[in-house]
Amino acid sequence: MDDRVPAATADDGAGWTADACAGAGVPVLLGLGANVGDRAGALEGALERLGALGRVRGRSPIYQTSPMYLEDQPPFLNMVALLETGLDPVRLLGAVKAIEHALGRRRRVRFGPREIDIDILAHGDRVVDLPTLTIPHPRLAERAFVLRPLADLVPTWRHPVSGQSVAALLAALPAPGTVVRLAVEPAGP
Repeated sequence: MDDRVPAATADDGAGWTADACAGAGVPVLLGLGANVGDRAGALEGALERLGALGRVRGRSPIYQTSPMYLEDQPPFLNMVALLETGLDPVRLLGAVKAIEHALGRRRRVRFGPREIDIDILAHGDRVVDLPTLTIPHPRLAERAFVLRPLADLVPTWRHPVSGQSVAALLAALPAPGTVVRLAVEPAGP
């Protein structure tokens, strides 16, 4: 794993506030996932490239998760990263799509296999509702593969619309599927 990017640590919530970014940018939560090819390498490559968009302030542990929605596909590796950036949400979306493309993401079928997927989960406390972008992520509250790593990284985070804590969102999940925290970060596919 990249030693330049801090691993998840206990957080008192200060890591999520705009003041914690020392005026240099906005805290953004990103969900990363991959289930095709070198999954761990794709996550590391995404984190490295995200550093060009600002400062990666933290990352969750990696989880191996069962696919959701379209279940006949390989398991995913998922994590959450905290990025401090000066990019507005629309520009950030364009930048993460460019990173996905650079890492070999091919569009196949919705919710299908992917070399890398980077979702904007939250952009500070902003609420965005555009045809091409919704923040907070519209399916965040139903995804254990996002909520578990998010709880590791920023356990005091609250959904800016519902006001629910990440713990409350996790507790409300009906059937979270298989979400296993990896004890040792994988070295390859």
